[in-house]
Amino acid sequence: LGCKKGCVGPLAIVNDTEGVVTLVLDQALLSKKHIHSHPLRNDVSVGLTPEALQEYLTKAGKEASILDFTADPPAGGDKGKPAGKKPEKKPQQSNKKTAKKGETLLALQWKKSENFAMWYSDVIVLSEMISYYDISGCYILRPWSYKIWELVQEWFNVEIRKLGVDNAYFPMFVSKDRLETEKDHVEGFSPEVAWVTKSGSGDLAKPIAVRPTSETVMYPAFSDWIKSHRDLPLKLNQWCNVVRWEFKDPTPFLRTREFLWQEGHTAHSSLKEADEMVMDALGLYK
Repeated sequence: LGCKKGCVGPLAIVNDTEGVVTLVLDQALLSKKHIHSHPLRNDVSVGLTPEALQEYLTKAGKEASILDFTADPPAGGDKGKPAGKKPEKKPQQSNKKTAKKGETLLALQWKKSENFAMWYSDVIVLSEMISYYDISGCYILRPWSYKIWELVQEWFNVEIRKLGVDNAYFPMFVSKDRLETEKDHVEGFSPEVAWVTKSGSGDLAKPIAVRPTSETVMYPAFSDWIKSHRDLPLKLNQWCNVVRWEFKDPTPFLRTREFLWQEGHTAHSSLKEADEMVMDALGLYK
């Protein structure tokens, strides 16, 4: 059913693509205001009205058997089994559903050609690269994926040092005044800026932005540090996270609200020197 042991609930029936699982619901549940269930993971719960659950099942192309769990079993019937026509036993097939984990495709539940989005989610979760988080668009990078990031950093740091670039770190918070000073630069990011407006139970005097990019943080410092041509070139690199909030369809590794990145910022005494730096950096990215 596409979820780990201990995470199975009625919502998991959507992953029964072979039609071999029967969903049975207690009739008493349908009289409740809300039905709570695990959404294919057991670290969170979701509350649905009975009508919403029925709509979910209908859209998934599934039909539940509704039974009174408090009633006596029908005469001659097996206790605990729904009455009615006994389903035909399907021949056992050797496929992705019956194979043991590790024997084939890491127990993938979806084919890439049938449902790319679900296949992609299967791959990154079952390969232990990503774990989903309870804030949409934010993900836990597990050791496998973070190791890739570390390897990128190790290789890239060696190469940029050959170009005379040093690593530095600047604050992740940006004042509203600085953002407005560089409003032409951040105009494209405006809908994506996340703002901190409270400290504990009190409001901040001025809202503080979480960086969508670092130019507005770094360049005022550059202005303070560079007093003459003798202070050039200034070549800095930063490894950090940024936050861009405004979008509807987050996708791990591709489109996330918080993500890790590298940004290089340099200042030079001539356009020729600056152009050479840009081409050297592009060569490393390539």
